[in-house]
Amino acid sequence: MEFFRIKKDIPFMKYALWLNAISLLTFVLAVFFLFTRGLHLSVEFTGGTVMEVAYVQSADVGKIRETVSGLGYADVIVQNFGTSRDVMIRLPVQKGATSAQQSEQVLTALKAADPEVTLRRTEFVGPQVGEELVHSGLMALGMVILGIVIYLAFRFEWKFGVAAVIANLHDIVIILGFFAFFQWEFSLAVLAGVLAVLGYSVNESVVIFDRIREAFRKFRKLSTPEVIDHAITSTMSRTIITHASTEAMVLSMFFFGGPSLHYFALALTIGILFGIYSSVFVAAAIAMWLGVKREDLIKSPKKDHDANDPNAGAAV
Repeated sequence: MEFFRIKKDIPFMKYALWLNAISLLTFVLAVFFLFTRGLHLSVEFTGGTVMEVAYVQSADVGKIRETVSGLGYADVIVQNFGTSRDVMIRLPVQKGATSAQQSEQVLTALKAADPEVTLRRTEFVGPQVGEELVHSGLMALGMVILGIVIYLAFRFEWKFGVAAVIANLHDIVIILGFFAFFQWEFSLAVLAGVLAVLGYSVNESVVIFDRIREAFRKFRKLSTPEVIDHAITSTMSRTIITHASTEAMVLSMFFFGGPSLHYFALALTIGILFGIYSSVFVAAAIAMWLGVKREDLIKSPKKDHDANDPNAGAAV
């Protein structure tokens, strides 16, 4: 399905050096902010108090969040679980207060707003759990990257695998850089969004790589940059349709999904935008600079032995 067709190829690779220089600068700034500011980790990573409370009727999560925030908790997480009457509250560690004192303070404030609220469970989550989550997240990221390299190396060529991994790491680091610079809360939901962006960006790169392989087969007289330009141009309609529909869904989560999905949708939005950019200008350009050529993707047809035999066709 195509909404439009571009008849003349756009010379993307002509500007690849300048665009990758901008990309490299953005990447360096993201790394700088990660080291200087660091990520604003949520309770799941830093530890804190987890409370589960129950209401007789459907709970107003927004009102509960305002009540708890009024006690001085800036980074409180309030969300439903199970049913609309059950609410989970995650409180960050507060100096000079124990977990029991925190839960008692919050429960008193909630009872002042609704006397029928009851406390189901309260427990302290230590920072060692957060360390395990970080380790597990990094392991998952490493396994995904390794899988991408192996998959692309078998399906296409190792140069495409290297190019895709560099482009995808570029997307992930820039997302983390945004969260470090603006000090947005980095939670498990955001980590899931980052891993989702990794797979989403790989899919876009695979589509472009596949079209490059087709163009090498179809246009034998075109140079490698011209083949890449044609491949990217021919996928423009598909790219706009796919990413626009995906972004529409993500924006609906961003505006109507509430605070629990806010940063998850924000991470996906940044990842989608930079995923398009990296697949077109970073992954394709790196593959070109690594020297990908027609012979890497298309096996030379076996020549007929009889055609090369000088005695073939001679009279006996």
